[in-house]
Amino acid sequence: MEALRALSPGILLVSLIYAVLGMIFLMVAYKVFDIVNALEFTKELEKNNQALGTVIAGFFIAMAIIIAAAIHG
Repeated sequence: MEALRALSPGILLVSLIYAVLGMIFLMVAYKVFDIVNALEFTKELEKNNQALGTVIAGFFIAMAIIIAAAIHG
């Protein structure tokens, strides 16, 4: 019975809103990170810079954890 309550339209809508907000915050954080650093990430990634790709992936994971914790409360 509890599983059916989790699928109610209100809860699904709120989850969707939080997901969209999380993605917006993640993109804003990435843009700030891109502006603060001297490297041009797009050009470096086009050169297949794997080290920078790993740094950016770590940044996305860290920011996702922080944003999820902030939204969850």
